[in-house]
Amino acid sequence: MNTTRLGRTGLEVSRICFGCMSFGKVTDERPWVLGQDEARPMFQRAWDAGINFFDTANVYAQGTSEEITGAIIKELAPRDDVVLATKVFGRMRPGPNGQGLSRKAILAEIDNSLHRLGTDYVDLYQIHRFDPFTPVEETMEALHDVVRAGKARYIGASSMWAWQFAKLQHAAESHGWTKFVSMQNQVSLTYREEEREMIPLCLNQGVALLPWSPLGGGKLTRPWGTQTKRATTDRYNKTMYEQASGNDEAVVSAVETVAKERGLPMAQVAMAWLLHKKGITAPIVGASKLSHIEDAIAAEAVMLSEDEIAKLEAPYQPMMVSGF
Repeated sequence: MNTTRLGRTGLEVSRICFGCMSFGKVTDERPWVLGQDEARPMFQRAWDAGINFFDTANVYAQGTSEEITGAIIKELAPRDDVVLATKVFGRMRPGPNGQGLSRKAILAEIDNSLHRLGTDYVDLYQIHRFDPFTPVEETMEALHDVVRAGKARYIGASSMWAWQFAKLQHAAESHGWTKFVSMQNQVSLTYREEEREMIPLCLNQGVALLPWSPLGGGKLTRPWGTQTKRATTDRYNKTMYEQASGNDEAVVSAVETVAKERGLPMAQVAMAWLLHKKGITAPIVGASKLSHIEDAIAAEAVMLSEDEIAKLEAPYQPMMVSGF
């Protein structure tokens, strides 16, 4: 597995990021998650293949994803050999101050995450969404203090409007605070709306792009209409991915066609397309089977021709923005 720099930083990360949302304690919202024993061989395969970048969030499986991620990473390698990322924003407890990006929430949740992960620091601390109720200066100063305290090496952001991201970055720059070095946003062959504003902004500013859902919630891995347990039981999948645009079926069919012509799994073709795109640092690949990791690893070596890329992109039509 090749490595690349995280945006304009000196941090080296693998071209694939191992997403850890699939692991944790089973809940009504996520009945498909896997426990620690089931997760271990997937972490090991990713590490053996050269993946050094692992991403989770405090809200995944009510914090138990962080617990499993931290425990298994300790088994894999010395802490400094691993690039570990987590996120803050979502509700972690009922009542006031149980979510969001206030100073109180950020300073409490970084300590809670470090405790669950069993580490003194994270390499990348990301805001999971934009908080419209907290002044951007309050958020950015609190994140700066997290970095200055040695609890995070870098900070990043996730899905929001480009103007919101620019506003946060401007607040940090104006006050001499730590700026975001990465943007974790939704990008795939079935969702390319980030090409309008966010991706050009990040390219201009040297901000790393870490796409989530690079396989369109699994739609790009199988012929149109095929169902899976996660697709039918995860309420997030239902609300986000069942609202399919009219061209999704055509896009999936194009991936299927190219995959058959190349004799490759559809997942490898869809991931290879993303890895070809300018500015993409490390797509975040969630795994619930070893085959998911194998496809992601293999995709890095798949070289697509200009004609194949054009064929894959041709069916796409603009759609409603989602994922915020």
